[in-house]
Amino acid sequence: MAEGGEEDLPRDAKIVKTLLKSTGVDDYEPRVVHQFLELWYRYVVDVLTDAQVYSEHAGKASIDSDDIKLAIQSKVNFSFSQPPPREVLLELARNRNKIPLPKSIAGSGVPLPPEQDTLINPNYQLAIAKKQTSQPEETEEDEESADPNPAPNKNPSLSHEKTDVPQGTPDRVSFPLGAKRPR
Repeated sequence: MAEGGEEDLPRDAKIVKTLLKSTGVDDYEPRVVHQFLELWYRYVVDVLTDAQVYSEHAGKASIDSDDIKLAIQSKVNFSFSQPPPREVLLELARNRNKIPLPKSIAGSGVPLPPEQDTLINPNYQLAIAKKQTSQPEETEEDEESADPNPAPNKNPSLSHEKTDVPQGTPDRVSFPLGAKRPR
């Protein structure tokens, strides 16, 4: 860690740097100091807030050292848990290790679930185009005409018949690769 700008740092940041150096941490990012300061300030605010609550509950006008000690002890009991003694852990391990492991049913290697139950199967999504149907639209002029066999119109722009093509989205079908068909 570069020592440039050491004199510009606040006193608390210098203390955090000294603590890091005393624990053998020489290489760290500058934001680590800010993160430790944030943690430190939050912890102090929580302890002082708890101490104020204890002081008010006891009917005191101000916080004293007993309130702070109680708040710290409460914080330690709530935040940090002690591991069980070594003897208890050894006894638990002995009891657990008395039960033999089950024999492996599968061969060597890691047993995997069946392919249809995995999420890593490749799958495909196909777009099935809908059939386009053309339906002639009748206009009032067509209904009024008496000619049963009208002559086909050579110019498509003059035609009274229109074809409607549905503009909907195609149906989509998804299926996993190698899926078994139901019988």
